[in-house]
Amino acid sequence: MPVTQWTPDLALNHAEMDKTHQEFVDLLNRVADAGGTALVRELDALIAHTEAHFAQEQQWMEAAAFPPLHCHVREHEGVLEITREVRKRVAEGETHLGGVLAKAVAEWFTHHAASMDLILAMFLNQPGQFQAATACQTGCETAKSAWHGAA
Repeated sequence: MPVTQWTPDLALNHAEMDKTHQEFVDLLNRVADAGGTALVRELDALIAHTEAHFAQEQQWMEAAAFPPLHCHVREHEGVLEITREVRKRVAEGETHLGGVLAKAVAEWFTHHAASMDLILAMFLNQPGQFQAATACQTGCETAKSAWHGAA
């Protein structure tokens, strides 16, 4: 049974963020519905997606000098810490925690998306802001590649 559903209310008018959030909602529902050995696999998929999701947002925030970056990142870190701990405990046999986690993270996500992510999307949607953050990120990745290639 789904713990949450993607609705237009969750859309933030930021295409990349909205797509990632839709995937996140789908993964939460897959965790909620999984049982047995599939639960660990679904938790692993959720963790991998969430790490990439949060890292992408953090890169945008850093590149754009987003003022509440540290508060936003701390929330992300807390969710990942709890999710990793639940994954460990599920692997040890406490499978009931998968559904508990999915429900709790779904509730958290609804509030996080409507507050912190909405503010981030509005900030990035300012004329030129997202493009500047993306260009800075691309430039940093190019510089890292060049540096590692030269080493």
